[in-house]
Order: sequence, then structure tokens, then C-alpha cells
Amino acid sequence: MILINVRFLPLPEYVENFREKVAEFTEASRAEDGCLFFDWFRSTDRPDEYILVESFKDDAAEAHVESDHFRAAQELFPTLLRETPTIINTLIPGKTEWDEMAEFQVEK
Repeated sequence: MILINVRFLPLPEYVENFREKVAEFTEASRAEDGCLFFDWFRSTDRPDEYILVESFKDDAAEAHVESDHFRAAQELFPTLLRETPTIINTLIPGKTEWDEMAEFQVEK
């Protein structure tokens, strides 16, 4: 699994509609064969910050960054942002899904 977390800071005029502006990229990425999840979150502590949590199968990264929608996003995102996004990109070999958190087990 390739696990990627990206922080985005939209320009003030795009803070409220940022998700709408990137919806086409989001949907196209989610439709990729190797996409495990592609989820946006808005920070409750910093409302002008969006976090993208995405994951792809181990061998799907190249297809993602070479896709037409990724290339289009490379043109779009810089026009929407105050600064270059920050990223954590990690490969977890063999992982394909979420695990239960042992420390917070819920009795069923």
C-alpha cells in the first residue's frame, strides 16, 4: 500500500468551495483501478486547511501520476493554493486495508 497524506492551504477565495474545485480530480482518482481510498478532510482546528488521505495499491503510483487527470491537476492546484502542499508519502508493502486499533477495542 502506498499511503499519502497531503496538506493543502487554498487561497482565501477558494477556502469554502475548494472541494468543488477539485471534484473532477477526486472522482477520477477514486475511479482508478489501484485506488484503495481517496478522502478529503477539512481541519476543525484550522478551517482554511484541507487534508487529503489517499492510498493506492503498491504498483499503482505510476499510473496515478501519469494519468490525464493528474496532469490536469498539476495545472489546476497551483492556481487554487496559497503555498505548495506538504506531503507524507509512505510505502507499506503488502498492506491493502485498514486494521482495527487494538488500544481502543469496542466490546460488541
